[in-house]
Amino acid sequence: MDKLMNITMGELLESIVKKHPMRPCVKYIEMDYARTYYEFNRDVDDFAKGLLGMGFKKGDHAAVWATNYPQWLILLFATAKIGVVLVTVNTNYKEAELEYLLKNSDSKALFICDGLKDIDCEKTLYSICPELKTCKPGQLQSERLPYLKYVCSFDNHYDGMFYWTEIPKFGVLITEEEFKSVKRSLHPDDVINMQYTSGTTGFPKGVMLTHNNIVNNGMQIGDCMKFTHRDRLCIPVPFFHCFGLVLAIMASVTHATAMVPLLFYTPMKVMHTIEYEKCTAVHGVPTMFISILEHRDFNKYDYSSLRTGIMAGSPCPEPVMKMVLEKMHMPEITITYGQTEASPACTMTTVDDDFNHKIASVGKGLAFQEAKIVDPDTGVELPDGMPGEFCVRGYNVMKGYYKMPEATSRTIDRDGWLHSGDIAVRTDGYFKITGRLKDMIIRGGENIFPKEVEDFIYTHPAVRDVQIVAVPSERYGEEAFAFVVKKDGYNITEKEIRDYVMNNMSRHKVPTYIYFIDKFPMTASGKIQKFKLREEAKRLLNIDGETIMFVDADE
Repeated sequence: MDKLMNITMGELLESIVKKHPMRPCVKYIEMDYARTYYEFNRDVDDFAKGLLGMGFKKGDHAAVWATNYPQWLILLFATAKIGVVLVTVNTNYKEAELEYLLKNSDSKALFICDGLKDIDCEKTLYSICPELKTCKPGQLQSERLPYLKYVCSFDNHYDGMFYWTEIPKFGVLITEEEFKSVKRSLHPDDVINMQYTSGTTGFPKGVMLTHNNIVNNGMQIGDCMKFTHRDRLCIPVPFFHCFGLVLAIMASVTHATAMVPLLFYTPMKVMHTIEYEKCTAVHGVPTMFISILEHRDFNKYDYSSLRTGIMAGSPCPEPVMKMVLEKMHMPEITITYGQTEASPACTMTTVDDDFNHKIASVGKGLAFQEAKIVDPDTGVELPDGMPGEFCVRGYNVMKGYYKMPEATSRTIDRDGWLHSGDIAVRTDGYFKITGRLKDMIIRGGENIFPKEVEDFIYTHPAVRDVQIVAVPSERYGEEAFAFVVKKDGYNITEKEIRDYVMNNMSRHKVPTYIYFIDKFPMTASGKIQKFKLREEAKRLLNIDGETIMFVDADE
């Protein structure tokens, strides 16, 4: 990549179609959907014009709450072609989280699929919007969600909702010149995507990303893997996350690479897809790769077509990396570091980096970005070898948090530097992430913000106080350990607290370990000493020994 591209997502797709019209674009093994780039772009145009005919306008917000459906992929580019901001919804969200996101994002529309693991999407939505059952499609008047007008199902006909296949017929209301006029009105620096990321306040924030943010980041990511139109990427990571949307979809489309998405991850589906679709690359967090390597049928499959992919989300143990390189035939696997606010990649190893750099670092800073390490207290830039806060500046930095200017100014300083909150050290141009300024826990690639979970557990009538800390985990990188102080006269078990969280929040936010304590260690000024709680958690778990006292929440 010699220079930054200054194009919209729609212009990107159309430029790839001109160069590689008959190359495979997307192929599903679980659904009847396979398209060349020419055919995929034709589908995108049909739905883009349909959305315009339904009444969508540039600047509207449309949310999507679904697994990796073909419709999700079409919607991503169809909304981008008409300037509608696509708001991605975590598929782990439950009722309260979904309602908050739809309210905060001012979403005019919501696109859903039939089921998300243990979540009934239609039932959840009817609970939030009882008016949906009796309204005509497109005429929702919701007391709790005043902005929401359209709900569309990818799978079936439901009361008050449009069915996905109905959308293109509205395109007859739009002339080709009107469609072209809308596309001409777009600018590469327009916000086109919003992804929600939690903060230590417990309130998720909408990260506003532009065409330029994700198109250029995708191009650089694909460059690091040396993607071409001959590659085929297996995508088991979710589209709603930057890992799926940018590191997978945008990295593929910018290089005319074929995408082979999975509706959701299972080790067996990944192994099957790699062999039968002859994939040259696969993405995942370390826990995904571990599950594949440990699967009883691992040796029954052929991985010889593989060469590269991305491992990200949390640090990878050295033995696992060795097995991925050797047993999965991925000598050119890469490591990426970033955050949603940075589109997301800030640093990355390349296919040419040696094993030690893949284990001991997260690569070098990407081109057209500036990266530095600063003293978190003074802001003074630090030299190589000294740990400090990782900061980045460049085309990839978000426009800001939606409707949260104060939170934006705390994250991006006056000079345009994005402050990551991560502690890093640089050696010979390579960065290593050594910790976090804040208490965020990364469990198998999913972020857990202790205060959000603490605030919810506080609402249980038997809980007086709660503090959550991170503990090391061979399986997930980190786990959440909750110390709970009971109210006098109340009896409550670990299982009751775990079920209380499980029934109201995403599964990954449920503390793996729960321990009752009489009081917390405090400073003289009354501050809770979380570092002592971390030490106590490690002692209770006998981290350096052989036994674990607690039952894993996933088992």
